[in-house]
Amino acid sequence: MKTFSRREFCALAGATAASLRSMDAWAAPLKGAYELVASTDRTRILAAADKYLSEQPITVTASHSERSPGGAHDFFSEGDYWWPDPENPGGPYIRRDGESNPQNFNGHREAMIRLSLIVPALTAAWMLTRQKKYSDHAEKHLRAWFVAPDTKMNPSLQYAQAIFGVSKGRGTGIIDTLHLVEVARAATLLRNGSALKSGAEVRRWFADYLEWMRTSKNGQEERDAANNHGTCWVLQAGEFARFTGNTEVMEWCRDRFRTTLVPKQIAPDGSLPLELARTKPYSYSLFDMDVLCGIAQSLSNRQESLWSFSTPDGRGLAKMMEFMVPFIADKSKWPYKHDVEHWDDFPVRNPALIFSGIAYDKPEYITVWKRLNPDPTVPEVIRNFPIRQPLLWIS
Repeated sequence: MKTFSRREFCALAGATAASLRSMDAWAAPLKGAYELVASTDRTRILAAADKYLSEQPITVTASHSERSPGGAHDFFSEGDYWWPDPENPGGPYIRRDGESNPQNFNGHREAMIRLSLIVPALTAAWMLTRQKKYSDHAEKHLRAWFVAPDTKMNPSLQYAQAIFGVSKGRGTGIIDTLHLVEVARAATLLRNGSALKSGAEVRRWFADYLEWMRTSKNGQEERDAANNHGTCWVLQAGEFARFTGNTEVMEWCRDRFRTTLVPKQIAPDGSLPLELARTKPYSYSLFDMDVLCGIAQSLSNRQESLWSFSTPDGRGLAKMMEFMVPFIADKSKWPYKHDVEHWDDFPVRNPALIFSGIAYDKPEYITVWKRLNPDPTVPEVIRNFPIRQPLLWIS
């Protein structure tokens, strides 16, 4: 497989590393970076979008669990790693970390992940071609989920990741709407391109949901979570704030990145200790890596590049990527325990590789990114792979 020489990478990127790290680069990413991603992903984007043109919206109103305390428009899911207690049949579930219970209700989660596959692909195809058929069909799905009275979802996750006999819904459930992050990014681009007629109504839904995330007990618990859950809250809040024009929340998220996420999650050697302590240390490290880099890609601006931030003892995204990339390029070098599930299904085409490869002028990161699978089909992998259309994030 072809690899990039430094000269080829710079030609594709269309600029030097110094200019990529300049303040203005984050306000208006260089054309060459867009072309790099577009040339790599054009075929897969158009193939997916053409397939999705025949897919009709499916929202939370299409299925309901008898265990849900909510109504037809309320999102409901159940904690992944909670199982019936063999010593107490019919009693409260017990936890088996890293082992997903296949009997859980997943209808709403699956519908949301489906939305997160369809709308970004259609939007990326619209960006490449400017063909109205793609933007119109993306809008059809957005309207069904966030506008149409008969099918829209209520803007809260009060009943997410419930546990039978223990909880009707938890703060950890807010991670389920991580799959709306790329949907919000797509809606932003469609609206900015005057291709989203219902943009005001969709924005209102996200503004309402962001307010719920910030003020509800569940939302605040998730905001304060120490591991990847806290990281995912910041990526969601930051991107939803971008879409809704909430600059105050965007700045809060930048501050959270600097003062809490990086110092408390990234070790001086670049590892992610809170993820390494889990029963799926490899996939969770990849997941948190992607979300941390997603925050930097989302929230860096003219005044500040989060890519260049580091603590006095060297904790930062550059160090994290130096630590992680060798284990993505060659998983056999992983010196820690193997994941209890899906060890053979990772890695996939992590967006952290392309984002950091451009930010740090690391063509070797781009080479690894290009050779990995961009379209996994294993549900557990898709669930932990929320950014699948990097073209939307380069724009």
